[in-house]
Amino acid sequence: MESMPDRASRFPPARQTLRTRVLMVGVFVGALIALSVNWVFSADVRGTVFGGGIPPEQQERLAAREEAFQSPPGSCVTWTQAGAEDARKVSCEKEHFFEVTGIVDLSDRFPPGAPRPTVDQWRELTEERCVEVAESYLDKPLDPLGKLTVGVLHPDDEQWADGDRKMRCGLQWAAPGGALQPLTAPAAEINQSNVWEVGTCLGLDGKTVGDPVDCAQEHSYEIIGLLDLKKKFPKFPSPDDQHAWLDKQCSAVADKYTGGKNLAKQGLILSWDVREKPSWNAGSTLVNCKVAAKLKDNSGLAPVTGSVAKPKPKPKPTTESTTTAKPPEGDRPAEGGQPADGEQPARSGQPAGPETAGESDQGDDG
Repeated sequence: MESMPDRASRFPPARQTLRTRVLMVGVFVGALIALSVNWVFSADVRGTVFGGGIPPEQQERLAAREEAFQSPPGSCVTWTQAGAEDARKVSCEKEHFFEVTGIVDLSDRFPPGAPRPTVDQWRELTEERCVEVAESYLDKPLDPLGKLTVGVLHPDDEQWADGDRKMRCGLQWAAPGGALQPLTAPAAEINQSNVWEVGTCLGLDGKTVGDPVDCAQEHSYEIIGLLDLKKKFPKFPSPDDQHAWLDKQCSAVADKYTGGKNLAKQGLILSWDVREKPSWNAGSTLVNCKVAAKLKDNSGLAPVTGSVAKPKPKPKPTTESTTTAKPPEGDRPAEGGQPADGEQPARSGQPAGPETAGESDQGDDG
């Protein structure tokens, strides 16, 4: 593959402000269902969850939602419906969207009769109370730029009016556009590196990165590799050292992933992640190699359609075992002899497995 252009000409990875990201209800419309769900239980419904008046199936669903909202620390919550109407507790080993890390009582700041916090106030409360709760729960630092973000489940208007002042802090994984992504392990076991699996394409939101999409759709980045800086650097490497190593490594990854395509001729550039020290200290040493295109005025990312991955080889057709028809008595070969004319010995074959493209040097939760 033709050598890549100078690093200065490549599209630089987007840098986030070094802060703990807090994702709150109303900030990303329709994106963070875990936080936008009001967990509404009207007075009539609450009074009939375990009684008559509503179908048994609905009673069961409402009871599961109530249990989910009342979950203690260490519980994981998931749902499938857009409004999280079927929210329920599940094992943290199964797919889930929210893991409860602690319960915070706000009575000290919001006595009876106090108005319910605004969206901005909820965000401030989450930063003030839930970040420390999360780090205590994890028993290690929370990567301020990592995969896991801090969120809350808080009382709805009616619950607040009834005097409920408890908010449940939790951890979740949100894509760049805000859509929650499923987690499949307890938060303490998850590598916090903000990386994606090889072959993932991230959508385009204006001129920047959005949520995962099919690579056949317009997208910003295609993830082509996953590398671990720790294999090269025993201690935190400077950004320049990271760039120098990743330039060579990601170029080799791109050559393997694309089958030697000339990315420049397709208007594409090669990029990669760079880790900052707070992330490194939290154990985030994994980085992605990725391909994108930039706008002519360098003001952002340009849309790309289709994958740059080399085509996977077609599997060889399976040769199935065949049963030889019993020959006439006079044509049957003697024991240990050769088959009669036109008769083939039975045989079987195995299909060739597809080749895997791209790097697979993955971590715990790549």
